[in-house]
Amino acid sequence: MNVTTTPLEGLLILEPKVHRDDRGYFFESYNMQALATAGNYTTPFVQDNQARSVKNVLRGLHYQNLPVPQAKLIRVLEGRIWDVAVDIRKNSPTYKQWFGIELTAENKLQLLIPHGFAHGYAVLSDTAEVFYKCDNFYNKPTEGGIYFADTEIGVDWKININDAIISEKDQKQPMLKDASNTF
Repeated sequence: MNVTTTPLEGLLILEPKVHRDDRGYFFESYNMQALATAGNYTTPFVQDNQARSVKNVLRGLHYQNLPVPQAKLIRVLEGRIWDVAVDIRKNSPTYKQWFGIELTAENKLQLLIPHGFAHGYAVLSDTAEVFYKCDNFYNKPTEGGIYFADTEIGVDWKININDAIISEKDQKQPMLKDASNTF
């Protein structure tokens, strides 16, 4: 597995080695030992989640606060998404900066989002099925969110925002400056 760093410390892109032949393909989608060696990430994952969405669905920006933060390993099983992570660590030199990457069923890239980042994605294909591992269980009392169109962050979602399908909850999230953030 090839692990690539991003401009935001701790945020990693994972690219599996895909073995193809006339029968199809095989790849190892997760290997704790390889991730520990390449990315110094050793926390085991304890929960898997899967979501199916239609084109122009925008989900996020979500995170879990201390003391139950949640790191995520995101991949796409079907379709294409624009996946975004925002650094919300107040003492980080990249605080308020975001990183985006297209994750697809074809490219099989994965994004490891560590504690201290908000996460969201926009669906670029007609449908997309997203699978992600979490290193902590969902914990409603520590749940946090940021308004997807916070101008201080300025995420380019790669879709027309006027066409975006956004949950009522995500439409009501606070700006980062007003959000409950323990990082």
